[in-house]
Amino acid sequence: MSRRRAERVAAILSRVSGDGAIDAGDLATEFGVSTATIRRDLQSLEDQQLLARTHGGAVATSPALAVAELPVRYRTGQHREAKALIARRAFELLPHGPLTIGLTGGTTTHLLARLLATRVDLTVVTNAVNIAAELALLPRLKLIMTGGVTRTQSYELVGPIADRTLEGLHLQVAVIGVDGITAAGGLSTHDDIEAHTNATMLRRAAQVIVVADSSKIGRNCLATIAPLASVSVLVTDAGADPGELAAIRDAGVSVVQA
Repeated sequence: MSRRRAERVAAILSRVSGDGAIDAGDLATEFGVSTATIRRDLQSLEDQQLLARTHGGAVATSPALAVAELPVRYRTGQHREAKALIARRAFELLPHGPLTIGLTGGTTTHLLARLLATRVDLTVVTNAVNIAAELALLPRLKLIMTGGVTRTQSYELVGPIADRTLEGLHLQVAVIGVDGITAAGGLSTHDDIEAHTNATMLRRAAQVIVVADSSKIGRNCLATIAPLASVSVLVTDAGADPGELAAIRDAGVSVVQA
């Protein structure tokens, strides 16, 4: 899927979840595309049970799904510039020399994975299918992928098989993507099984770097991954809430704004 289409589809899902109903003609005008293009977008989303088409538009079938967690293929275009800056800053924070690093799934960790192609003496451990595909053919990099059950929303392998793989490894650094982080609630995500697997990776690391754009700061999601005491560094962007960042710093986490 092209970046432009991903951004358009993400906006459509956001609109239908907020308004309850959308009009294809209005969307075509807004995005500067044909109504036929919008109809194809709506058909694709209906096929994935993310909305229901109507005569002339669509209605929400599961507002909670669209609001809570867009599939990762539709999140790529959201806050892209901020995520790219965060990924670059996290890359700069990584220790030099031989390194064993764990990466959870997520759009920001995926952007970071692409930067790792310039490193040598690197072992990457990941449970994210898309990150593994990005790194699998790099000759100077050792890739370890967990097993597990695929979670289609995040492209991650999760569950007991993934957990057992991670329990047998020692990581120097883990870079964790989250859906929410607060001083009071710690790290959180939308799915409890994913949260457990991410927590397992986090526990196996000597240093934990959390990457989260400003929309995640101050947000609590359903499933807790870990408390802030487990985190070494939070990398976010300049738009993050200053009060929440101050509270996170007070909890002992080093905060870096890209």
